[in-house]
Parts: sequence; structure tokens; C-alpha cells
Amino acid sequence: MNKENSLIEDIVSLAKRRGFVFQSSEIYGGLNGFFDYGPLGVELRKNIKDAWWNDMVRKRDDIVGLDSSIIMNPKVWEASGHIDGFTDPMVDCKESKMRYRADQLFVAEVVVDGESIGWVSILESEKMEEDALAMAELMKRKASKQGTLSILSLQSYDELDPSIYPLVPSPATGKPGSLTPPREFNMMFETHVGALRDASSTCYLRPETAQGIFANFKNIVDTGRVKIPFGIAQIGKAFRNEITPRNFIFRSREFEQMEIEYFIPPGDEVWPDYHREWIEVRKKWFETIGLPPELLGEQVHPKEKLAHYARACTDITFKFPFGEQELEGIAARGNFDLAQHQAKSGKSLEIFDENLKEKYLPHVIEPSVGVDRTFLAVLCSAFSIDEVEGEKRTVLRFDPRIAPIKVGVFPLVKNKPELVERSRSIYHKLQKKWNVVYDQGGAIGRRYRRIDEVGVPFGITVDFDSVEGDRTITVRDRDTTKQERMSEDEAMAYLDQKIGF
Repeated sequence: MNKENSLIEDIVSLAKRRGFVFQSSEIYGGLNGFFDYGPLGVELRKNIKDAWWNDMVRKRDDIVGLDSSIIMNPKVWEASGHIDGFTDPMVDCKESKMRYRADQLFVAEVVVDGESIGWVSILESEKMEEDALAMAELMKRKASKQGTLSILSLQSYDELDPSIYPLVPSPATGKPGSLTPPREFNMMFETHVGALRDASSTCYLRPETAQGIFANFKNIVDTGRVKIPFGIAQIGKAFRNEITPRNFIFRSREFEQMEIEYFIPPGDEVWPDYHREWIEVRKKWFETIGLPPELLGEQVHPKEKLAHYARACTDITFKFPFGEQELEGIAARGNFDLAQHQAKSGKSLEIFDENLKEKYLPHVIEPSVGVDRTFLAVLCSAFSIDEVEGEKRTVLRFDPRIAPIKVGVFPLVKNKPELVERSRSIYHKLQKKWNVVYDQGGAIGRRYRRIDEVGVPFGITVDFDSVEGDRTITVRDRDTTKQERMSEDEAMAYLDQKIGF
């Protein structure tokens, strides 16, 4: 097992063991692509969402909020193009019944001294070139070939000439010719609304939150006292019937988005500055919740890969243990969505710009980030194993702003009523501000290890000096393990400054 796989397995194990993430309906064998968030998971998710909402909405004068419904009139999805075009290319293995996305399945011909000896197939990953080469070397040895192996040229299955399909082995079985040709697969979940179950009752679980914003654009303009440029923000669940959910909660079928549609004037000279500005705003925000800048990157979508309506799209990426992947997409979408909904609904969605003294359909910049991916990035950034006084400890170094539990409060011993009473008093005071925990079981060192493993940034210990001496208490820092004695008032001020909102 390589180091990266071991790390993500350690993180997944910790996430379950300490109540961050569970497999959905696990007692019945689970359901692939769906997850439940436990007591610590819901706190971490809420803190991430609260930080985003406070920074992107409440602290800005140009963004307002919205919460649109998950199920909308299906004409919304006709106008947006999702019913006809929200598809991924799918490939099935006829023998194993495994299913793959064709654009995530890569193949290469294995050539030795100019002679083809077969093909290898591999799923997209950070190390697929290295792994594919190892597979080719093994194929060469099994074929007893002694010549020079040519450099492998990996290409995705959906870009192959169909004549090659019979030669490609399935990743599941290794048998050539067992993969089907790619076919389009619509990823929207279909449901029915009302008592009847026919074509007229067909609706869909939303695959994105953006269309709820566009469909409500006129309502916001009419009621929100907004002026160009302005944004509409939304946090909400979305659902996609992913062909191959993978990498824990990174790609799942039910997920939550934090999304802004930022409306700007038209013109090719206008959008690039707004687009760049939002990339910088969002990268800096990730740092405020504890993601190290050296793990963040940018990936610009090439023009030939853009959606037909998009002017540009840049992904903010994060170096996960399983490779550098998209964390947030920031797209310049033009006025495609508003134009489509205006045409389909027959309602004017133009806005009067008081500065330009003209009416137009605004263009839009869309920063869209997944709560679950951010959660996973935060978890990966925070996870660490170090040594304290010669003893190995697992610690989650969450930024105090988003830590699920902010402070642990401990009486040094549990059989002294005066220590317990003082500890309980401090606990209840802190409880009015933050999510805190009280623990009086076991040796104090063991209690410290318990809060370290779930990422509690500060511990307060009440000892005999706290009730019989100078009445100071001990405040311990999770990351440095440094302990300082402070008065209760000093400790409260210190925690206020360190934790923030």
C-alpha cells in the first residue's frame, strides 16, 4: 500500500471512529455514494457553511441570500439544457457488471520493439502513468518479450476509435473486449409529484443549486434593492446519479453546494477582471479556514473543454492524498442562463442599469464550491501524527474558527467537589458562546489525547490552585501543547481573541 492510500484510509477510519462521517444506512450494507454526518461532522459542516455565509454574504454589501426548493418545475431543466445535455459517457463491463465513466478510463497500447503485445486500461488517478507502466512491464514479462518497451501514450476511452474497443481489457477482469462502447447517461434523479405517476408528473431532484438562483432572478431584483454588480448566494443540497462515486465524500451522489451567481454588465472587456477578482477572493478564503496555500492551486480549463456558453472557467484545486483535484470552480457563464429562462418563460429578465442608463441581460461570474469537498480538504489538512513526551498522538489541527468543539474543560480529579463545581461553572459560561465539552474521566493526559484527536484547539484544566490558591486556571494549546496559567477573565478574553465568531 502506498503512502497516499494509507493516509486517506487513516483519515476515513478516524472520520468513522470519532463520529465525523458514516456510510449511509450502514446497518443494511450502505448505499454507494451516500454518507451521513455524525455529531462532530455536523458541527464541522455547520462551521464551514457559517464561515462562508458570514464572509461571502453578511460581510459584503453586494450579495444577498436565497434558499430555493430542491424540486422545481421541470421546465427549469428544459431551459437550462439539463434534460437533454446533463450526461456523462458511461461504459459497462459485461462480465463483472462494473460501470465506469468513459472519460475517467484511460488506455494505452503496449508496444515492444515496434510490435503490439496488447493494451492496458486504468482508472484516472494521480499515478496512472506510473501504474500503467508497471502493468505494461508485467505484460511484457508474461509475453516473454526481451525488447524495448515504447513510451506509453494514455488516452481516455471515449476518445478511442471504435475499432479499438475489442482490444481493450476491462479494469475489473483484465479480459479484452468485455467493455461496452460509451453511451450517454443522464445524471439527474427522476421523481414524480402528485398522486398520478405518468409523464405529466415527472420532476427531478436538482443537480445544482444555480438554476434556482436564475429562476428567482426577477424576484430578487424586484424585492432586494440590488444594483449591478451584485450577487445571489445559496447553500443547498444537490443530487447527481454519478456513474462512479469515489474517494470517500469527494464525489458522491448527494452533496451540498455553496454557490454565488455574481451579476455584472455585459461586454468582453468587463468579465476578465471580475473573474480574476473572484479567484483571488476565494483562494484567500480557503486560507482563513485552515487550508495551507501551498496545497492550493489553479487549473484553467482549455477553451476546447469549456461549455459552449462559457467565456472561461478556472478551478481552485487542492492536493488531496489521492491527487490534486478540483475544490471550487469559478466560471464566467455569460448571460446564457438568464437568456434561456427568459426565452422559455416568456418573462423579461432584463435589468435597468442606472449607471449605463440602459436595459440588458446581465452576465454572470459563478464561484461554486462543494461543502463536502471543503470538509474533506479541511480534514486532510488538519490530520497529523506527532509525538508528545515520547508518546505518539493523532491530532486534527483544525483552525479554531471551524473546529467542531472549541474548548475542553477538565477538573484535575473527579472526586473533589470543589474542583468539579468550578469546572462546571466555567463549562456553562463557555457553553453560552461555543460548542464545548466537559470530561472528568481518566488521567488528564488521556483526556488531552481524546480532545486532540477530534481537533479541540484549547483545553482548560481546573486544579487545586484554581480553588485554594491564586484561583488561576490552566489553558492548554492543542498544537504546541504549551500550558499557561491565567485568571478566568484572562482566559475568556484569550479564547475570544483566538476563536473569533
